Amino acid sequence: KTGIIGPRFEHAIRNAMLTVMYEPGSTFIEVVRILTDQNFVQELLPKVQDPIIRRYWTDQIAQTSDFHKSEVLDYIVSKFGRFVTNKMIRNIIGQSQSAFDFRKVMDEGKILLINLSKGKIGEENASFLGLILVPKILVAAMSRQDMDQSKRRDFFLYVDEFQNFATPDFAQILSEARKYRLNLIVANQFIGQMEEEIKNAIFGNVGTIASFRVGVNDASYLQREFQPIFTETDLINVDKYNAYMRTLVEGEPVPPFSIDTTKDMSKEKETGSSRVADLVRELSRLKYGRNAQVIEAEISQRARL
Repeated sequence: KTGIIGPRFEHAIRNAMLTVMYEPGSTFIEVVRILTDQNFVQELLPKVQDPIIRRYWTDQIAQTSDFHKSEVLDYIVSKFGRFVTNKMIRNIIGQSQSAFDFRKVMDEGKILLINLSKGKIGEENASFLGLILVPKILVAAMSRQDMDQSKRRDFFLYVDEFQNFATPDFAQILSEARKYRLNLIVANQFIGQMEEEIKNAIFGNVGTIASFRVGVNDASYLQREFQPIFTETDLINVDKYNAYMRTLVEGEPVPPFSIDTTKDMSKEKETGSSRVADLVRELSRLKYGRNAQVIEAEISQRARL
């Protein structure tokens, strides 16, 4: 979004990341460190087996003047600074091991809730974490290639404000998700928020579309999905809490229809228990959470702070 990614940036980050990957348990913290600490480079180089990666440090960087080296590397490091200097984000991305396995979440039918509220953690942090987590889930789904198709359990991924986390690679994954039993339910407010490639991938692969009240521009685009049952005017004037839906039944398209999403939740509220909810949250913290002070101490030690 800020136009910071270019060939030189990608080249430097790619080599930095590939280098630190030779050290088990490395994180973004080590990526920043290798770009600022020449001693750390020398410490890792003997472990690097790829001659091309080694030559990046021994030839290209070593032969760059200190002034230009500092200018380029400082620029690159500054782009990570907004994240690694934020204690909350640093404690998430700076841990050597993940508290849980995305593949296990899928295969064992677990529920994973990720709150990326911009109001709570900030817009940049929400986008950054989303751009890390959503692809990790998708990659975990594609790793099911090693499992017999009949044993792949359905997994449902719900992504609100989808456009914030969609990358160009996502378009390819969308077309392949179904064979890995990954069911994507994505929502956003305006079609114009999506890149053209992503938009084409969604409407080219999606099985169900639900359209609540939309603006004129979106209605003009969506009307082709609901013709001839519903028109552009219908899409603009749909009642509150109602929507028009186009879907498949047993793999075959059926005529679009309207739905009412209102429901009396009083019975569900009566059967629910806030005490059980609190216990579930506490159990999750005990099983998957770690003490923040311990994490900070580990990061400080690895970063030589």
